[in-house]
Amino acid sequence: MTQVEWAAFSAFREAFRRQAESWNRDFAAELAPLQRRAAERDTPPYPLETPVVYNAALDEVRAEDAVRLIIVGDNPGKDEQRAHNRRYLVGQAGKLGDGFFRARPELGIDYRRDAVILNKTPVHSAKTAHLRAVIRDGSPAVRRLVQESQLFMAEQTARLHHALCGSGCMLWLVGYAELKPHGIFSEYRDALLRAYERGAASAWSRVLVFQHFSQNRFSVDLKGFCGGTVPADGTLAQRLFELGTRHKAKIFEHTAR
Repeated sequence: MTQVEWAAFSAFREAFRRQAESWNRDFAAELAPLQRRAAERDTPPYPLETPVVYNAALDEVRAEDAVRLIIVGDNPGKDEQRAHNRRYLVGQAGKLGDGFFRARPELGIDYRRDAVILNKTPVHSAKTAHLRAVIRDGSPAVRRLVQESQLFMAEQTARLHHALCGSGCMLWLVGYAELKPHGIFSEYRDALLRAYERGAASAWSRVLVFQHFSQNRFSVDLKGFCGGTVPADGTLAQRLFELGTRHKAKIFEHTAR
């Protein structure tokens, strides 16, 4: 990273760390029972250790690293909130994402070295859909937390991407369904667009939208878009850009401006 890019990344990382620690300190006692109760419907018991999760992998990024891709997932799941992890996309979905890039070296991206992984909110739930129950059953303060965390992450992520896009950094929003109107992350979607329009417009063309890696939806969608076979040559990057742009247009076409 250049000095300017490193300064921007360091500022983002510190702001995110402080905010996540503050939310965890203030809301963990109230969040944890809600998160456990939401998971009871369809998830085996698991140790709930971190109700609000900062991505500790960010602490391993150094000034000499090149951030070529920002991947924005949904929210931390069971594996991500474990105390020995506290990292994003380390469960099955993360393994699928890692495998996609490993199998396609022509993209020139090491998933764990060249990509920064963020989420639309750091508030944990075993499954993303469980956030609806957390919001529904929580106090007004918890509902505001889920909303404010999305606004915070959208604004901070747009600012970071704008600082890094001069070196060619792309941003992938993975997780199509909950960005739609009335989706869990529709407020994130709206806040993200406002942030780009307000101060990061030059980076907007480098934002793409995809299906989530979870359950192999990303690869299935890409394969279908490519006519049944994902290209294994220099055309893959262009096909990804076309697919991500198509999804972006559909997701953001009804967003209020």
